[in-house]
Amino acid sequence: MPDPIDFYFDFASPYGYFASLRIDELAAKHGRTVTWRPVLLGAIFKVTGMKPNLQQPLRGEYLTHDVGRIARLTGAPFTFPDSAPVNGVAASRAVYWLTDEHPEQAKLLARALYHAHFAEGRDIGPAETVAEIAGRTLGSLGIDRAAVTAALQDPTVKDRLRMETDNAVERGVFGSPFVIVDGEPFWGWDRLDMVDRWLATGGW
Repeated sequence: MPDPIDFYFDFASPYGYFASLRIDELAAKHGRTVTWRPVLLGAIFKVTGMKPNLQQPLRGEYLTHDVGRIARLTGAPFTFPDSAPVNGVAASRAVYWLTDEHPEQAKLLARALYHAHFAEGRDIGPAETVAEIAGRTLGSLGIDRAAVTAALQDPTVKDRLRMETDNAVERGVFGSPFVIVDGEPFWGWDRLDMVDRWLATGGW
């Protein structure tokens, strides 16, 4: 079996949200699986010297226009959240808490958190909001709010997020979404068509 495709994203990234709606279906078309890896762009920006897009003159204004245009193009549900750029620490920790033993549930939670933030416009920064969404999404699978709340303060879970973000930097990840296919890096939602062709042809 080929290695999974690595999908790096930050919950603050609307482009990561749009990629999350497509990445698994795209990979499955080529017989591949996807490992979802939330990271913290704030920590990565300390390495690159960048600022969040919304805090950059001209680029911030362009982003707010562009993401609405992408939503109209793709038909994706979208509401620009007042809390943007959101602090994705709690959301990312919750996903990693589930990733190793329950990877599909971790993806389900990640999708639910992304939907709450960019489709419904909710602030998913607070830990209690993350726990509420997790309990609602995964409660039928035996995962409740109390368990999620406890996990968010678990030192092992905290360390996992730091480690994943550090490893992402070592692999050259500098933005969201960032997809790595067999060592080949692709940055941006608009590179997914290129990823599709790369998988179909074996690269060029």
